Amino acid sequence: MKLRKTGRTLLAVAAAISAVALSACGSEPGGGERDGGATAWALTGGSEAPFRASFEAWNEDHPDQQISAEWYANDAYKEKIRTAVGSGNAPTLIFSWAGGTLADYAEGGRVTDITDETSDVMDRVLPSVAASGVIDGRTYAVPNNQSQPVVLYYNRQLLADAGVEPPTTWQELLDAVEALKDTGVTPLGLAGQSVWPELMYIQYLTDRIGGPEVFQRVLDGEPGAWSDPAIIEATSRIRELVDAGAFGDGFASVTADGGADVALVHSGTAAMLLQGSWVYPTFVQDAPDFVADGNLGYTTFPTIEGGAGDPSNIVGNPSNFWSISADSPAQSQETATEYLNEALFNDEHIDALLDNGTVPPVAGLEDRIAEQDDADYLEFVYGMVRDADHFQLSWDQALPPAQAQELLTNLSKLFLGEITPEDFSSAMDATL
Repeated sequence: MKLRKTGRTLLAVAAAISAVALSACGSEPGGGERDGGATAWALTGGSEAPFRASFEAWNEDHPDQQISAEWYANDAYKEKIRTAVGSGNAPTLIFSWAGGTLADYAEGGRVTDITDETSDVMDRVLPSVAASGVIDGRTYAVPNNQSQPVVLYYNRQLLADAGVEPPTTWQELLDAVEALKDTGVTPLGLAGQSVWPELMYIQYLTDRIGGPEVFQRVLDGEPGAWSDPAIIEATSRIRELVDAGAFGDGFASVTADGGADVALVHSGTAAMLLQGSWVYPTFVQDAPDFVADGNLGYTTFPTIEGGAGDPSNIVGNPSNFWSISADSPAQSQETATEYLNEALFNDEHIDALLDNGTVPPVAGLEDRIAEQDDADYLEFVYGMVRDADHFQLSWDQALPPAQAQELLTNLSKLFLGEITPEDFSSAMDATL
């Protein structure tokens, strides 16, 4: 696998980014809401390069409607945006994952109904993805970047050294854990300090065992929904992995921000990593030779024998989204609306996302993907999304914020062995 031309571009972007503080990088050149422009907050890493390119192109073409952007690491952003929205001090363009948080924003009147104003961009994206921004039949958010299924990444050399193939079943995964431990590497990297990466295990396991209907009962608020046998079996299998030493001893001190979990794989410390497809650009940026030499493998989550879930089902984020703050001045809202319709998923934006090693949620991209240097990987991810029987939104975003926080707290306790699977279900049933 050769190094993508855009891999080198990403390195140049990374060098420019490093000149400023990444936790909150300050504004891009151009005016903000005070002069009729708009403001935006977005995340570092992942889709940062396409976002920056999009804003820069817009600002060059619209000198009187500048968009000023600030950049935040994932965890810092989630804390800051909740406070900003609640206090009426949100940026014009609010970056989100939709789900329960968006529903709260809409119910509280904090984001604008943009159904009529964004028909152009909504027509360009896959309906199944666009639907995540719709609340009670009205559009409050539009997709703004790539589809993000959760992928099982692996270090090809470490698996080969241990004499194992990428696991396709749960038993094969357990067998691989033992074989990899014998070679002295951590079988599965995990950013346990960030906690949210742990969701990927309970989500995939619950879906593989019981199907998407299990979590839908949680969303519907059915009493005792968290005590569904599929969830208890899923959390029991998580404990099976932890007890087997799959994540090593130090996973609770690893963070996802900054790509620390990604580094475990390309440095040869961990053999596998279950993470969202948004980390692929981080692999390319931080370890270009590792990727170019074909050492990065990728596959789907293992199947569970006898499970009710369709093996094509995926979890993650259908996309991230832009909403427009109802607290922003009318002229700023107008600028933001025009930006969404004109700049999202036009040819330049699609090319930027593909060049970044990510797949936008747009139909009919097969020919354009085939032209990319990373065609094999992009076709794999695009196929996951295109062919999925069900795409489940990350649980911490699908649930209302208060319940999502309880989920993260109790899931962390489960991974750390502080509570049992039954304790986890009882604690979560109390939140319904």
